[in-house]
Amino acid sequence: MDKLKFAILGCGFWSQFQLGGWQELDGAECVALYNRTKSKADDLAKRFGVPHTYDDAGEMMKNEELDFIDIITDVDTHSKFVELAAKYRKHVICQKPMAPSFAIAKKMMQVTREAGVKFYVHENYRWQPQIRRMKEILDSGVIGKPFRCNSLWNTAFPLFETQPFLATLEQFALTDQGSHQFDVLRYLFGEAETIYTQIQTINPTIKGEDVATSMLRMKNGMVCVQQISFSSSLEKEVFPQVLLLVEGEKGSVRLDPDYNFAITSGNKTTYEKMTIRKYTWQTDRLEPEPPSIVECNNDILRDLQGIGKAETTGEDNFETVRLVWAAYESAKTGSNIEIKNFV
Repeated sequence: MDKLKFAILGCGFWSQFQLGGWQELDGAECVALYNRTKSKADDLAKRFGVPHTYDDAGEMMKNEELDFIDIITDVDTHSKFVELAAKYRKHVICQKPMAPSFAIAKKMMQVTREAGVKFYVHENYRWQPQIRRMKEILDSGVIGKPFRCNSLWNTAFPLFETQPFLATLEQFALTDQGSHQFDVLRYLFGEAETIYTQIQTINPTIKGEDVATSMLRMKNGMVCVQQISFSSSLEKEVFPQVLLLVEGEKGSVRLDPDYNFAITSGNKTTYEKMTIRKYTWQTDRLEPEPPSIVECNNDILRDLQGIGKAETTGEDNFETVRLVWAAYESAKTGSNIEIKNFV
């Protein structure tokens, strides 16, 4: 099977990990990079051996023979580049969050549907090894039917030093991490029925909220309490890990820092520790993300090749987007939002 050729749009901080992830796979080849500041594209191209660089995305689309594009730009430009892909009838992958508003997300879905191009969102948290293992444990039935989950993503890591644009977002914690954490809950437990959220801004130097606390009632009857904080100084900094406690009718499973599991069934508790694979292109701090990027890319690639069905299609991720913006509506109105009515 011939390699699929693609281009990356956006050469900021995260692009090095996304491109590194693609180069772990045999079925795809990055042939071009776009960035509005071309020198950034040139630097990334030199590091990863990409032949062509551009500071004009339209020119790139005209000149290059592409099977798909991978958008890694700021969220405010996602829709523009998705529309560009649709214009040239190219399949398109977009980083999370899909869009800066619910209305724009709906428009992106419509544009790709009408153009007949495949649309995916690179949502990697559900592909992290410890999350996949959590799903295996739950599906094994060892703790019985789950009835409650506590999900904690709390940190004081200086994220804005490497991604300063995040401090300028009007909506932050829910769009940035809610996109991940709500998707993890959907992956583990299915769709949500209702959501109630409170948000806070603790850091005075940023525009958006940096703390969000949500309670979700899932369609299977579970209750999930989900915490996000970028302003929590804790005994141990575990950025960017999510911690989980899932309680079931026969026991519980707890995901602790550094990928340690405690699985309790009846009167017996067993312990597991996961070893996370490392890659040459990753940083020391980002441990579970690199393997999840590779697996997410591979899942999308198999769909593009026609030999599999991707998990994080635009259609699937739109349900995560719906939860994010339903959470904002809840925080704004102080009410419990029924997801089926949030359209």
